[in-house]
Amino acid sequence: MAHTFFNWTDKMSVRSEEIDNQHKQLVEFLNEIYQAFMEKAHKEKIGTIIDKMSAYTKFHFETEEKYFEYFDYYDKEDHIREHDNFRNRVDEFIKKYNASNGALTYEVMNFLKNWLTSHIMDTDQKYVNCFSRNGIR
Repeated sequence: MAHTFFNWTDKMSVRSEEIDNQHKQLVEFLNEIYQAFMEKAHKEKIGTIIDKMSAYTKFHFETEEKYFEYFDYYDKEDHIREHDNFRNRVDEFIKKYNASNGALTYEVMNFLKNWLTSHIMDTDQKYVNCFSRNGIR
């Protein structure tokens, strides 16, 4: 039985197919982690999924940050700082996960879900007009 933890909604769209698809992939990774958590497949699956999600998150942030530079996005410093804080938190989670012999808490999944939701629905929405003006669709 598949378990869904986080559903993508059109309200989350930043009106860029490229960025929306990346966000959807991050949501999918979080759902995969949750599925493995519910199946109690911590050691077998979660570490691999977290590593993939971490690498993909870096790729996604690099995509957004590249556009921030190209378009001289007015809020790029604060936005990049949020990205950096998230990267640091995820790195901490990975270290704790590895140190705990593969235990993942619901708290970590809630943090990821809440951060993604608020970041996409608030922080990322701030660049929509800038990206749209510059032809990113």
